[in-house]
Amino acid sequence: MSKLPTTASAPFAGKVAIVTGSESGIGRETARALCRQGAAVVLNGRCPERLEHTRQALAQAGLRVAACVADVTDYADCERLVAAAITAFGQLDILVTNASISQRAYFADMQPEVFRRVLDSNVYGAVFPLKAALPYLCQSRGSVTFISSISALNGMPSGSAYCAGKAAVANLCHTLRLELADTGVHFGVVHIGFTQNDPEKRVLDAAGQPVPIAHRPPRWQKSQAEVAAIILRHIRRRRQRTVISALGQIIVLVHTYLPRLGDWIVLTTIRRLRHFYE
Repeated sequence: MSKLPTTASAPFAGKVAIVTGSESGIGRETARALCRQGAAVVLNGRCPERLEHTRQALAQAGLRVAACVADVTDYADCERLVAAAITAFGQLDILVTNASISQRAYFADMQPEVFRRVLDSNVYGAVFPLKAALPYLCQSRGSVTFISSISALNGMPSGSAYCAGKAAVANLCHTLRLELADTGVHFGVVHIGFTQNDPEKRVLDAAGQPVPIAHRPPRWQKSQAEVAAIILRHIRRRRQRTVISALGQIIVLVHTYLPRLGDWIVLTTIRRLRHFYE
């Protein structure tokens, strides 16, 4: 077992993190940022080749990483993931439940099994890693960050299962904060807005086939590194909720105080900007 860094100037020095879904995208950049700020990180994904490529890239940069191939919708896999962190680094302080599947399909067209697959990835993909990690997080009085979406704040057409799953995770976070208040564990949720994606990023269509995500104007998107920096600030400050982007803040305000206006805006964009959803 290797000794953890203790550099006082590094915000996460001496901490060990698991970031699910970190073989690519936002998860990868969050893992990279945590390492650069002193943490040792266990990477996770379902594709062995892509996960190993990410592990090697971070390790070659001098960052302290381990990796575990695991499907976070399988509880036994999540137990292995947590065990990998304890074996490699001896403790667990931070869990970021980032792994999930998204969609690009209207509810009426979706096969039931596809709806279940998307919902399971977003709900059980957060619940199972946490359930496996909770005893260690209680020992360290650690931190749990659920990655949600601004689409959980006000439903998004062509995203029914994804929106439902992300909203469930946000409510789960609130419930656990109350249930486990005496443990000292931090429970927080980050609602991510439109973010630049890896070129190979795919979501599921109505039949469960992988397709490119719907169009997003580049000017509305944050980089993955920018989102990762916000996630780290959220963890460091042990915040209860962080909503990323000006658009996300507007959605919160409109959904809270002018919900009918919010619905009118969405219905108008469906008619005039169908490519935004399809």
